[in-house]
Amino acid sequence: MCTYQNERVELNASAKGGGEWFRATDANVYFDHPVHFSAGHALMIDVLNPSRGPASRVALEMDATSARALALAILRSLESVAPSLLGHDER
Repeated sequence: MCTYQNERVELNASAKGGGEWFRATDANVYFDHPVHFSAGHALMIDVLNPSRGPASRVALEMDATSARALALAILRSLESVAPSLLGHDER
């Protein structure tokens, strides 16, 4: 079932799509019908810079198990780093 719930996150990041790097300013996370992934529904993450147009976008489509594993891997990775390396904006 589509939730029509979109979570928008502001980013300070870089992404590579279409063969080039670009400044990534936003991410959208939502659960919906995928475009390419072979499942009825999937978790989608779009990383983009809207000011640069549709070519500045990287899209991920994955099942819920993969999404949870990715989220946990990100958290474990950040938890293993010395706080001094995380930067001044760490909350």
